[in-house]
Amino acid sequence: MKKPLQPSKIREEILQEWRGIPEPVDLNAGIHRAEKFITAILRAAGAEDGLSEDQVRATWKNLAGDFIGRHTEPISVKSGHLVLRVTQPAMRFHLEQMKPMLLNRIREQLGAEKIHSIQFSLG
Repeated sequence: MKKPLQPSKIREEILQEWRGIPEPVDLNAGIHRAEKFITAILRAAGAEDGLSEDQVRATWKNLAGDFIGRHTEPISVKSGHLVLRVTQPAMRFHLEQMKPMLLNRIREQLGAEKIHSIQFSLG
């Protein structure tokens, strides 16, 4: 004599027959929480450095002075590399000569662990 099936078993058998596959064991098995990937996403975006755009712009404006500040603009800080847009090749040459001094000053202001190098881009 066969035992009568429980309602949950009947439901499971009907769903399996209707879907054509058995019920998945764990519905959350292939789902990952975003918090696992936040560090990698921030690192790829360059935001892991902990510097805000306004903070970098204000620091550069105070450090560079009026004349240099008019001809340069911080573009990005990514992985500790500060990229500055320079309007003229002559200004770029001048800033390349001043690079060690500028790097020391900006590292004093923003933190030595946050800025490792300065690059200049004409534009």
